[in-house]
Amino acid sequence: MRNIGKEYYGVRVLKNVSIRLKKGQILALLGENGAGKSTLMNILFGMGVIHDTGGFEGEIIFEGKEVKIAKPSDASELGIGMVHQEFMLIDGYEIAENIRLNREISQGNILSRIFGKKLELLDRRAMRMEARKTLDSLGLEALDETVEVENISVGYKQFVEIARELNKKNIKLVVLDEPTAVLTEGEAKQFLDSVRAFSRQGISFIFISHRLEEAIEYADTAAVLRNGELVAQCSMEGMTAEKLSEMMIGRTVELIKREERQESAKTGGILFSIRDLHVAMPGERVKGVDLDIREGEILGIGGLAGHGKVGIANGIMGMYPASGTVLYRGEPLHMEDTLGTLKKKIMFVSEDRRGVGLNLEASIELNTVIAALRVNQEYLRKFAGIRFYDHRAAAAYTAKMIKEIDIRCTSGSQPCKRLSGGNQQKVSIAKALAMDPEVLFISEPTRGIDIGAKKLILSYLVKLNRERHMTIIMTSSELAELRSVCDRIAIVTEGKVAGILGPDEEEYKFGLLMSSSIQKKTGEGENDEEDKTPV
Repeated sequence: MRNIGKEYYGVRVLKNVSIRLKKGQILALLGENGAGKSTLMNILFGMGVIHDTGGFEGEIIFEGKEVKIAKPSDASELGIGMVHQEFMLIDGYEIAENIRLNREISQGNILSRIFGKKLELLDRRAMRMEARKTLDSLGLEALDETVEVENISVGYKQFVEIARELNKKNIKLVVLDEPTAVLTEGEAKQFLDSVRAFSRQGISFIFISHRLEEAIEYADTAAVLRNGELVAQCSMEGMTAEKLSEMMIGRTVELIKREERQESAKTGGILFSIRDLHVAMPGERVKGVDLDIREGEILGIGGLAGHGKVGIANGIMGMYPASGTVLYRGEPLHMEDTLGTLKKKIMFVSEDRRGVGLNLEASIELNTVIAALRVNQEYLRKFAGIRFYDHRAAAAYTAKMIKEIDIRCTSGSQPCKRLSGGNQQKVSIAKALAMDPEVLFISEPTRGIDIGAKKLILSYLVKLNRERHMTIIMTSSELAELRSVCDRIAIVTEGKVAGILGPDEEEYKFGLLMSSSIQKKTGEGENDEEDKTPV
């Protein structure tokens, strides 16, 4: 890609960017949220958002020839595939159908011989066999290709997205946008090992990632963007995470460390008492969780993908059918009454920011204040006895949050669909905080967020907890992040709480709980009290 430039609504987001990639190479495309990574890849794949907003400057050379990629089908014909950060699967279709989508295998019949190919029927057996081969090549022998996508975990959905691209016969280059963001460490290693194996067969990969250690281990080269400009394209040989972060951000940034935190605030009595919680969330079913949450603590919920950790908050907030008993401040919480839960100042930041958290067509401002407006009738003013939207107050709060959590945008009036994934996540957090919550359930808060923003978000959660005494329940696939900010960490395995550990416990104990090797066991010493927590 040579001298690529792009402008959105008068704002230049890419400035004279040039990158090179050889056959069979793995290129890590790095940079902060809003640096231009996804825009650059959208240009390569011919996404409509590029051409609907005036196109781009520069040229794309593929296999030695200049090519014009005006739409994704042009990229596909060249052998370029792309796995987007947000899933593009059809829930009602089985895995094999999603893998072969728009490339279905059909078989003839009497009617098709008379009236033409359009009356041919799907050859499901052949489609399933093709899908099976690709899934096996990714090490997914246990994943049934006939299962509908809505019934698998987010981790497996990511594998299906990747399998769809690798199943294409002419595939030469695959773009992966945050491919491991929803995967556990073990799943990410399995996936990246597969990527390396495919690269040895001559397929090239560009992967956008905020996990710098992954990039160093698996990529051959890195291209680093900062504020829409190429800072460097360099070999990964001898590279360190510190060097890459400094190139990305202009300074060295480390994630928050426990020793840098203030001494843990004293927690109060039992705020939530959860007994025999079951949640029918496809791919993340909860199968009888018992858990007590203390007032004023940061409680982490971890575990492998598909074991139910994500389902706990979704069930309590009424996002999926749930049963069991939840007492909040000693009173029953009716999980089916989401509005009633919100009125108790209990807020939820969903892991699905695009499907649940935000209205992508609406502005940052409206997304930020909509919950407070609807639930608490805030950001309204009276005139002649009639309530009107108070744009001035809403704009002031939005501007404050844009500054506080560094939302990279042109203004509060910018549509959320024009933001990067990480900045959309920040808007979801701002929306929750507009309700001035006493309790915050937050799922996968740093998914798709760069290293600098991760430190900001995690430090901000600690600040909310320590200064506002906000009780925070943080669900995450990133065990290191849970250990950096949480007072206790509950590990969910096979739909139940396998045990609760202090953040300073040895790592192997977390691994044992995740693998179901031990049950109902916590640490020693200062964590002895935690053994009394129902698990």
